[in-house]
Amino acid sequence: MAAPGRAPAPAPTSRSREAPQGDEEAAAELKLGEFQDVDALTHSEAMLVINALVAKRRMDKKNINETEMLMKTTDYLDHFARFKRKENVEAVERLLSAHKELAKFERAQLGSLCCDTAEEAKTLIPSLQDKIGDEELQDLLDEITKLMGYGN
Repeated sequence: MAAPGRAPAPAPTSRSREAPQGDEEAAAELKLGEFQDVDALTHSEAMLVINALVAKRRMDKKNINETEMLMKTTDYLDHFARFKRKENVEAVERLLSAHKELAKFERAQLGSLCCDTAEEAKTLIPSLQDKIGDEELQDLLDEITKLMGYGN
């Protein structure tokens, strides 16, 4: 019961979270299960792929089927993709793929998050901790940031 003169606390709005199935975890040690060596895309790469597919379907006038989910996905990617120009997306991919010591998932995360500092990157992607030095990571992040300034 609320104290006199105070409104009652609102009911919780979140649902209880179901425990993850399997042992997938993107923490200090990557455990991605069956997805361990699967190619991963940055938000910008995914945007290019989906936009190209939709454009081709529209041009061919077949199987356009633009569902609500497709529209929500394209809106999401349009909002969160850091690089819009194909040349810059490809340049970021080249920078990231040169770092073979990083898992594909980690490279995709770096290309999507576009962290400012090595410390921030290692906080958000803990599995980077022992894979790449701070100075080398900072150089990589600086190169990615430069590409953000070229018209995206």
